[in-house]
Amino acid sequence: MIIAQLTDSHIRADDGLAYGRVDTKAFLARAVEHLNNLVPPPDVTLVTGDICDFGRPGEYQIARQLLDRLAMPYFVIPGNHDHVDNLRAGFEGHDYLPDVGFLHYVIEDYVVRLIGLDTTIPGEPGGEICEARRRWLSDQLNRNIVRPTLLFMHHPPFLTGIRHMDVQNCAGGAALGQMLAAYPQVKTILCGHVHRSISVLWHGIEVSIAPSPAHAVTLDLDPEGPPAYHLEPPACRLVYLNDKGLLVNHLSYIGDFDGPYPFTDTDGKFLE
Repeated sequence: MIIAQLTDSHIRADDGLAYGRVDTKAFLARAVEHLNNLVPPPDVTLVTGDICDFGRPGEYQIARQLLDRLAMPYFVIPGNHDHVDNLRAGFEGHDYLPDVGFLHYVIEDYVVRLIGLDTTIPGEPGGEICEARRRWLSDQLNRNIVRPTLLFMHHPPFLTGIRHMDVQNCAGGAALGQMLAAYPQVKTILCGHVHRSISVLWHGIEVSIAPSPAHAVTLDLDPEGPPAYHLEPPACRLVYLNDKGLLVNHLSYIGDFDGPYPFTDTDGKFLE
């Protein structure tokens, strides 16, 4: 099984460019085309929040038109830039989305159990896994303690070292980590929000952040560093379930790059 992750597309309506420079619609369109052209193709795509930049209905209309081009099923969760009610309306027909309350859900259709978590706090840049959300998650995990499980959420529950992002990470992360220690079926957690590829072993679980298919948050570990972004090569996350039952994380860069070139000649000898 191959699971793709797209995150932080920040779609704006009409011809709006993010920060006056970034054509997020074009970047998302290229990301969708990239996933559709992979061989073998992903079985599913997880869209981990900040789908739109201001959470307006017109933005969701554009985002859905682009995401509906995916050749595989996709599932969405909100980020802090999203408006939960507008997201629900914009993805009408996505029956896995609850009608009320947090946008949590479980997808049981695959070898790997997929659990989406809503970490958003309305009007706030940071997120939270509060007691009510932990209780919901615990109930879901107790329903199947055998199948390998992947959690996906917008805000990361750990500090990255990028100060202006760390002040808006996921509150309640320590309590979440302590709770998950009792559920070894949780093999990995996918996050967004930070617009960079970052990985950590956290409470015995591999947790990774995927880059945006558009702009990247600048890698600046200076505590006094200002918030900024770069236009780095866009990428998406691919998680591969191997024949040993391990979930293996890859980055797949979006764009045209020189290659592929063979390592060996027709006789199997390494080229000099």
